[in-house]
Amino acid sequence: MSRYRGPKLRITRRLGTLPGLTQKQSKKSGRPGQHGKGDGDGNSKKPTEYGLRLEEKQKLKFNYGVTESQLYRYIKEARRQKGVTGLILLQLLEMRLDTLCFNLGFASTIAGARQLVNHGHITVNNNVVSIASFQCRINDIIGVKPKTNSKNLIERNLQSSTLVDLPSHLNFDKSKMEATITNYCDRNELLLNLDELLVIEYYSRR
Repeated sequence: MSRYRGPKLRITRRLGTLPGLTQKQSKKSGRPGQHGKGDGDGNSKKPTEYGLRLEEKQKLKFNYGVTESQLYRYIKEARRQKGVTGLILLQLLEMRLDTLCFNLGFASTIAGARQLVNHGHITVNNNVVSIASFQCRINDIIGVKPKTNSKNLIERNLQSSTLVDLPSHLNFDKSKMEATITNYCDRNELLLNLDELLVIEYYSRR
């Protein structure tokens, strides 16, 4: 399945706030579609256990902008590592280069950060990396390509960034336009409201 490129507010109306997908808010209330109008008559169906797990999986997929096959590969990698599978899954996604650029305020969405990386504006340890899914490690240094257009683009995005606080696992030197990864992400600092255990349960039979 290819990456989703349809209307984003339709997705947030169904799944809730997804900061990595869009910062916009829909003026409409209720879920999309003719069966999503909350008219209060009690005819709305109660979600099944499978439906709840599916929605949590869809939150993860749309927020981080990964395909179904990519997400399944992250699930398998998280299972192989020692520790809590759900937390490891989130850490793997948060250590993607596009996600880190989004958390630093280089772009307003993860899709925007992915475009920055694909166009060669971002460096890791002083080497240009154009692969958005590049898995960064602790002590890696994320910087901006030493070109005027790259620096001006990132500076404009930083000025318009709506992120209030920088995650504690990132140290950002604005004068050098460089950030150092000091640790893995803190679960309590994630912007996405998610029950990762339901995602693991969704894939438990695969």
